[in-house]
Amino acid sequence: MSTQGFELLHAEGSTTPIKGWVRGVPLEEQAHRQLQNITAIPYVGPWVAVMPDVHLGKGATVGSVIPTRGAIIPAAVGVDIGCGMAAVRTTLRADQLPDDLARIRSSIERCIPVGNGRGGEHHKIPDSVGTRLVGSGLEARLADIRQKHPKIRPDKLDRQLGTLGGGNHFIELCLDEAGQVWVMLHSGSRGTGNLIGTYFIEQARRALERRVLGFHVPDLDLAFFLEGEPLFDDYVQAVSWAQDYARHNREAMMARVLHDLRQTLPKFQLDAMAVNCHHNYVQKESHFGQELLVTRKGAVSARQGELGIIPGSMGTCSYIVRGKGNADSFHSCSHGAGRVMSRTQARQQITLKQHRDATAHVECRKDAGVVDESPAAYKSIDAVMAAQADLVEVVHTLRQVVCIKG
Repeated sequence: MSTQGFELLHAEGSTTPIKGWVRGVPLEEQAHRQLQNITAIPYVGPWVAVMPDVHLGKGATVGSVIPTRGAIIPAAVGVDIGCGMAAVRTTLRADQLPDDLARIRSSIERCIPVGNGRGGEHHKIPDSVGTRLVGSGLEARLADIRQKHPKIRPDKLDRQLGTLGGGNHFIELCLDEAGQVWVMLHSGSRGTGNLIGTYFIEQARRALERRVLGFHVPDLDLAFFLEGEPLFDDYVQAVSWAQDYARHNREAMMARVLHDLRQTLPKFQLDAMAVNCHHNYVQKESHFGQELLVTRKGAVSARQGELGIIPGSMGTCSYIVRGKGNADSFHSCSHGAGRVMSRTQARQQITLKQHRDATAHVECRKDAGVVDESPAAYKSIDAVMAAQADLVEVVHTLRQVVCIKG
């Protein structure tokens, strides 16, 4: 019996293999077909790596690692550019938290704008956000991008730095196996990143219409820019900006959450353990002696010794992990549990009682607005972790006690 952790997933008509870490976890047929479409693009390879949280995505399959040579696919990165995780360990212990955790949740929700729309933005820009914008160079860099691409509006730049957003984005207080308190959060580049992604995906589609190719592109979402084209360089510049904005967004939120906790909890310090990692992004990397553009669409870098975060769904465990540097996965691991239901299916099939029962041990929203984020909408995080035992080792197991959702 093979000891390798992946299975070779058949891609009909393609010479590009698909290596999937999917043992013991579901792989929907639509997602498999989407992966086959990706391998039909000759710039993709030497293979595609599939993580155990894989599921159908917009543009490209969530939970996939897509290396390309001489080309870049904007829709593979998507519109939530730079989305990722941050976590810090504090010196607080579980017995130092109040019995009434609702007070902590409410205080964080007042401190950090959550959700989409104007309610999820700063009405008055905090001084710390203004200082970060100036010091980071983000404003000047975006202005440079807009000289060529003025349709990328800057109006959300300052209003959304240090804000959560909606969907599956969250802020949590967690306890590790020793009862130590962690702060963990999940967010990305917000509205400006969405504008950049949407704009360049459309530009890639228009470019595809003008191309004369010797192969068939099975999905318009797989439209690409070729290295040497002006739009290739412009997209790399813009996506790099969005990834940096996403990292600053998480840092700004983390600083404000910690400041808020210090107003209500016993004095504490931050431990040396801290992680801030993207899981929707593209960057240049060297693998097997080749320079590749590696797009991780719902996947985390897991180089030898590198720390990462794999969150479970609401009410389940999350993991701080250390990469094993598995070359077959392009040094990657999953970014979470992965959905088994679409949001529409979850709203139709999961009752409020089921959601409340599944999250009974967590101070969080129990209303119909978050049913599509309930644990039943996701794969078993235990099965996902078992399927990638050769990609990462678990450093800490965390359980949520407070969860803020947009």
